[in-house]
Amino acid sequence: MAHEGVWILAEQEAGRVQRVAHEMLARGRALADKRGCALTAVAMGSGLRDDDLRELTERGADAVIAMEAPALEHFLVEPHAACLAWLIQKRRPEVLLAGATTTGRTLLPYVAVQVDAGLTADCTVLDIDDETGGLLQTRPAIGGNILATIRTPTHRPQMATVRPHSTKPASRDRKPAPEGGAGMEKRIERLAAPAELLASRVRRVGFAAAEEEQSLQDADVIVAVGRGIKRAENLPLVREFAEALGAALGATRDVVDRGWLSYPHQIGLSGKTVTPRLYVGVGVSGSVQHLAGMQTSATIIAVNSDADAPIFCVADLGLVGDLFEVVPALTVRLKALRTG
Repeated sequence: MAHEGVWILAEQEAGRVQRVAHEMLARGRALADKRGCALTAVAMGSGLRDDDLRELTERGADAVIAMEAPALEHFLVEPHAACLAWLIQKRRPEVLLAGATTTGRTLLPYVAVQVDAGLTADCTVLDIDDETGGLLQTRPAIGGNILATIRTPTHRPQMATVRPHSTKPASRDRKPAPEGGAGMEKRIERLAAPAELLASRVRRVGFAAAEEEQSLQDADVIVAVGRGIKRAENLPLVREFAEALGAALGATRDVVDRGWLSYPHQIGLSGKTVTPRLYVGVGVSGSVQHLAGMQTSATIIAVNSDADAPIFCVADLGLVGDLFEVVPALTVRLKALRTG
């Protein structure tokens, strides 16, 4: 039996499908259309909501497979991997994608070993080879200094994890698939997970959310600082501006490498990919590596003294000027607006 079809992992938590699933649908739909095959979303959980599963079809899935059991309510790698590997061996997809989240980065390597498949992690670009029909998997390599395109010529399925927030979620504009309709490619299929697949040597005893600053990837507004800030002692000027704007603080790799800010602030190929409503780059030149992590922002504003800086090529609004004059003036104005 040949391998056929593109699958995406629809992550869920406590019965609710997560946003990253809709991003994977956008990626998977493009590949399935080019390959001329069906796109299937696979969700594993307990008590998965009907409206969430229908939404997957509205956002582009030709079919949804929902495998359910109480043991799958929360992510544990062994039962989830056993269930996904079982489905792969039964249905034989050609391509399997997942978000490069904590779940995706844990689950897919485990499954790849079980089904003897290849896996490319943290992809930024995916495509189909016109000649072979194989998956082209592009990811940053050598610290983000180059982009490598990887192929899996013989083993199936071809597996890849994709950076969250590297693409917009698939739009909700398709007619939902009828549940129980004729043909697997046109229906939502609920399966009870076989009991023998649910054993786990790990037990979930509780959950405590990390106490940290506003998550960069979830922020609606981001102020990113680049090497143009010149030295760490000048960071308070940008922090004050970010606070006045109600923004999370990001950074380029140069800033992080110099120890001015910690790695969780880094945006780019070797850091986080972000898609805020508003991105403001302060002293950011706009290297290819950094642009790859933020160019899908809804609105981009750049402040730089170099009118030829690459950041202006993607900016919706560019301010050519000395950031040490521009940023304090913007901060004063924002504070005045906030106080009425």
